[in-house]
Amino acid sequence: MPRPLGELEDAVMTRVWKWNRPVTVREVLEDLQQERTIAYTTVMTVLDNLHQKGWVRREAEGRAYRYEAVSTRAAYAAALMNDAWSQSDNPAAALVAFFGMMSEEQRQALQDAVRIVQGPETRQAPEAAEPKPAPAERRENPGSAEGAAGR
Repeated sequence: MPRPLGELEDAVMTRVWKWNRPVTVREVLEDLQQERTIAYTTVMTVLDNLHQKGWVRREAEGRAYRYEAVSTRAAYAAALMNDAWSQSDNPAAALVAFFGMMSEEQRQALQDAVRIVQGPETRQAPEAAEPKPAPAERRENPGSAEGAAGR
């Protein structure tokens, strides 16, 4: 399980994930500088650390590198949730508590995700979802008009 990203690592990775393409230190620096004062060497060190930790891969371009995310932000969030959940001594209770914290929009997203994971083969057509009568219920009742007519 990956350790949670630090505040500056997350700020850098947010840009790498959002842009979804190889990025340079200069590009990340210029975007970060809109929010804070930060040095080129700081951004370069953070990206190098993220590379060493396996969050980004890099390719040389002249004397610099282009960095690209190894996985998505969604995969990172899923790994954090899985790690937190697996550390619980009562996973069912942890899930119930987590669901209780969710907004209606988040619960809907969860339901959508479950449908996607289950796939089309587990979904039933409307007519297949209706209960079929048991074989005993389909037999003619000997005392009924149908049963008497058939005798």
